[in-house]
Amino acid sequence: MLLADLAATSAAVAQTSSRNGKVVLLAECLRAADREDVEPAIAYLSGELLQRRTGVGWASLRQQPAPAPDPTLTVSEVNAVFAQIADQSGTGSQGRRLDLLTSMLRRATAQEQQFLAALVAGELHQGALAALLLDAVARASGAPPEAVRRATMLRGDLGPVAAGVLADGIGALDAYHLQVGRPVQPMLAQSSPSVTTALEKIGTAALEWKLDGVRVQIHRDGPDIAIFTRTLDDITTRLPEVVELVRALPVTSIVLDGEAIALRPDGRPRPFQETASRIGSRLDVERARQQAPLSTFLFDVLLLDGADLLDTPGRDRWAALEGTAPSPTLVPRVVTSQAEAAQRFFDETITAGHEGVVVKALDQGYAAGRRGAGWIKVKPVHTLDLVVLAAEWGHGRRTGWLSNLHLGARDPNTGGFVMMGKTFKGLTDQMLAWQTDKLLALAVHRGEWVVTVRPELVVEIALDGIQTSPRYPAGMALRFARVVRYRDDKIAGEADTVDDVRALQR
Repeated sequence: MLLADLAATSAAVAQTSSRNGKVVLLAECLRAADREDVEPAIAYLSGELLQRRTGVGWASLRQQPAPAPDPTLTVSEVNAVFAQIADQSGTGSQGRRLDLLTSMLRRATAQEQQFLAALVAGELHQGALAALLLDAVARASGAPPEAVRRATMLRGDLGPVAAGVLADGIGALDAYHLQVGRPVQPMLAQSSPSVTTALEKIGTAALEWKLDGVRVQIHRDGPDIAIFTRTLDDITTRLPEVVELVRALPVTSIVLDGEAIALRPDGRPRPFQETASRIGSRLDVERARQQAPLSTFLFDVLLLDGADLLDTPGRDRWAALEGTAPSPTLVPRVVTSQAEAAQRFFDETITAGHEGVVVKALDQGYAAGRRGAGWIKVKPVHTLDLVVLAAEWGHGRRTGWLSNLHLGARDPNTGGFVMMGKTFKGLTDQMLAWQTDKLLALAVHRGEWVVTVRPELVVEIALDGIQTSPRYPAGMALRFARVVRYRDDKIAGEADTVDDVRALQR
């Protein structure tokens, strides 16, 4: 398959508002793909590369070569080049990556160059979400959507499922079942503004701590143990504490869902960065363990001694877990239908330093890979009023608009502003158009990629918290920041201060 066909489909999908229309376009494209092209095609239409880390970014695309007059690049060739780029390491690797990328871009047409640039920058926003691609695979293959969804859940990746069912027919889906050692996509939670609202949707429910750690899926088959992240990466060798815990369980085979987190001696969570750093450490794991020991909290069991529990009601899965794992390893939980009791549990959880709660239906199965209605997360919302210091020109669908905002907090000691982070999330097309006009009017310097502005525009930012960061002057950075609204009612002198941000970090 030519990359040009994929790029044209992406552009057509971006211009189509109808969900069914998008599915039809995607299905036609996938039906025409060769087997070896299906997996990268699925990834590219999702706005991703199969190689999660390539070492190249938008800066590598600032000076693109002249486009080719005619399309010759195939999808499999592009995937092979990105694999080569990702494999580069050591002295001179960045130059080799750039050479490989430039050589590929010389063979790309103008539309293909734009498509590749959006992929590299992570800004291919054409509306081809995973659910649409799954329906497109079902339509292209003639398989029932639910069968494709379940196979994807059990395989952990739509790409291989799509390649099999498109080439070999519906029967290829029978090969997928819950298998110890092969991770499945984790069940995800919807969001709710309050525990009261969540209970109104579910009724009598279990409320559990929502921990700010790292999601772990743990597989044991006899003596063999494997631990996977939410993105299905194998991190077994980095978590000896978890391995020891699971090895001591009185079972032959088991698949568990839980969270690994670094706690302080008083039981309160350490900053998320410390947990992430510990789990990310590949060298001298024993030393890292001594410095930041991990605690494991289990909240679900998907398989127990050969019995598949995916479709078993939540209350029965919890009973099985409770009868298998020691109580200190179980996530704290309460079952109630009373809003007052639920709110009390929520408040106690926040006071203990945790992220929030997950409200879980008692009668539903484990909807792996989906934000099922059976799990609802509730977190307190943190917001800051910050000042826009600069903005970056957008890419892909946001070309021509100022998109990524540079955000600053007020420094009351100097009267200036201190950079705290960036975000392009939460912006509607209407907001993008408005802020582009407004920021250009405030511009004091127009660079090729960044427009610096007078610090006058106040914007309300929602965030999950503050993390330590050496990248910014105050040593702090916003975590998962997104725009709520512009504050026309506030002047820059009324924005939150660096001290306000530090207080939220504490």
